[in-house]
Amino acid sequence: MITKSSIMLGLGETDEEVKQAMIDLRAVGVDILTLGQYLQPTEKYLTVREYVTPEKFQFWKEYGESLGFCYVASGPLVSATCR
Repeated sequence: MITKSSIMLGLGETDEEVKQAMIDLRAVGVDILTLGQYLQPTEKYLTVREYVTPEKFQFWKEYGESLGFCYVASGPLVSATCR
């Protein structure tokens, strides 16, 4: 079985928190990881704390690959939905 999880960025998380989440996901056998940008759907929801740069998304992709994920999709328009 192939497993997948997602992390939404831009809510005020630190790099260390993202790294630890990725390490933990890999440690329990997650194969595929997606990282995307949180976008506030309406003003009733949490506000965006940071717009993550394309360079930072590339860093997370490479970091995830170095941890052994089979596939990492990382970018501002990457969705957590798997079809």
